[in-house]
Amino acid sequence: MRFNEKELVFLSRQPSERAAELGMRGPKRGDVVKRRVVKLIVNFLFYFRTDEDEPIGALLLEQCRVEREDEHAFSIVFLDEAERKYLFECDSQEQCVEWIDAIVKASYEFMRKNLIYYRTEIHRLTGKDPLEQYGISTVVFLRRPHKHTLSLLFGVFTCFFFFFSLPVSITVHSDLCNLSFNVSYGEMRNILL
Repeated sequence: MRFNEKELVFLSRQPSERAAELGMRGPKRGDVVKRRVVKLIVNFLFYFRTDEDEPIGALLLEQCRVEREDEHAFSIVFLDEAERKYLFECDSQEQCVEWIDAIVKASYEFMRKNLIYYRTEIHRLTGKDPLEQYGISTVVFLRRPHKHTLSLLFGVFTCFFFFFSLPVSITVHSDLCNLSFNVSYGEMRNILL
């Protein structure tokens, strides 16, 4: 996958889901652990020298596995290059768990699975495929019980914004409230981040 350097620098300056100064060791033999500012933005993990504003590198968090190394450390290994392993050392066990969780949830594959789940639930609850109005083909629907209809609706529309960049009209009717609003991808992204 090719990226424009200016676009990556611009992306690295956006608000991050998670940021901290961590110990980091690169994949090369003989690399040592160095303190780096690490920022998770969408599905990119940017790393910076502690005294610089421009990233010195970025990891696209797709087709990778996050592994716990010990109480305070985790690694990222890319499936197509098992020898390419990045090690990150955290300040606490809690911080380590939070980083692992955030990185796992940042991948496209995780969001795709959520989209399928929410789409399935809306279909089960309403009998309608929420993506048909966009001309997107049908997927196999699995049956899983779920109690929180409003969160399901919000979840699937959130996935629409991230995957399809479509403006969406959302109308929710329940015993608790009636909501109706139009939101574009950029507006929703600002709300969510």
